Amino acid sequence: MSQMPQVTLETKHYFADGMYCREVFRPSGCTIVGKVHKKEHLYIVASGEVTIVGDGYRETVVGPKVFVSKPGTKRAVYAHTDAVCMTVHRTDQTDLDEIEKEIIEPDEKALFDASNRLITDRLEQKA
Repeated sequence: MSQMPQVTLETKHYFADGMYCREVFRPSGCTIVGKVHKKEHLYIVASGEVTIVGDGYRETVVGPKVFVSKPGTKRAVYAHTDAVCMTVHRTDQTDLDEIEKEIIEPDEKALFDASNRLITDRLEQKA
């Protein structure tokens, strides 16, 4: 996947009383490989049709649909239509880098930072 064209996705961040919600717009035809989460959290397909693939798991869903995502889960999500997906995490942090340290397993190969911006120097190293 890292050798394929990369796209920066519209990402919104929400905070409320010990909760953090990350909302990501996924254009039709886009595949996203997520990071591994340390903690149980909610994964929401708010709108659109997506196919979600994980360890021994594959499901095509039309939003809205809510899942409970277990620790250690890594997913790839293909958007059949424009879609909005969200994760909701329990944390008192509001700094995105600190949130990522708390809820995401370290990944030296990640191509996107905590704000969901492409880390261009990692792509240049692979070229």
